[in-house]
Amino acid sequence: MSLHTSGQLVQPKPFRPLGSSLVTTIETGDGKATPVDIDGLSWPSKGAKERRDESPEEKEERQEKLSAAVKTILSCIGEDPEREGLLKTPERYAKALMFFTKGYEEDIRGVLNAAVFEEDHDEMVIVKDVDIFSLCEHHMVPFTGKISIGYIPNRRVVGLSKLARIAEMFSRRLQVQERMTKQIATALMEILKPQGVAVVIECSHLCMCMRGVQKPGSTTTTSCMMGAFRNNPKTREEFLTLIRR
Repeated sequence: MSLHTSGQLVQPKPFRPLGSSLVTTIETGDGKATPVDIDGLSWPSKGAKERRDESPEEKEERQEKLSAAVKTILSCIGEDPEREGLLKTPERYAKALMFFTKGYEEDIRGVLNAAVFEEDHDEMVIVKDVDIFSLCEHHMVPFTGKISIGYIPNRRVVGLSKLARIAEMFSRRLQVQERMTKQIATALMEILKPQGVAVVIECSHLCMCMRGVQKPGSTTTTSCMMGAFRNNPKTREEFLTLIRR
């Protein structure tokens, strides 16, 4: 991970933490109001709150159910789930899949942990080349790559590691790259109320490399520009130039 900041963040003052019942919307540029935080969950899927709030016993029951499903998959592809090499595969894969999708259980308040501060800084802040890992929702195979996030503060700054953590929260779900890019930008726009937010993601999708057109080495780049980055070509170009260095 590399970092570019135009200026210095010094002696930050704690900013009022996000409230426990925050429900907000933001115009995304296409005329649609998008919920940022509902019951602590950002764009929750059906069942996300249930998964987050379940007891240890319920979590174990969920994992056992998932393990049984994996065992069925092994049988359906012509394998023997009882052979030595596969005996513990259903359990291992169930644990792995719960980790791969842990973003469903996370919320903005927990990720930020009140690390939003008042600061007299109004120059561009960029965190670039952050590794991300996600699962394509169409085939449930991985896509991996890097994300670069920039914003221009409006007297609010966020802890730099939190930018990477927000990207992690949204990527650890079943996703499409286009939606994930916009979700990250929209969430930051709502949380920080900055002059602008820019997000660029470049990923390699195994659904294109291992199946379908089978084109290894291909990459997909998506971007979302909001505020000053969308309205001012010079600001946008400065950001794009800096993340290419």
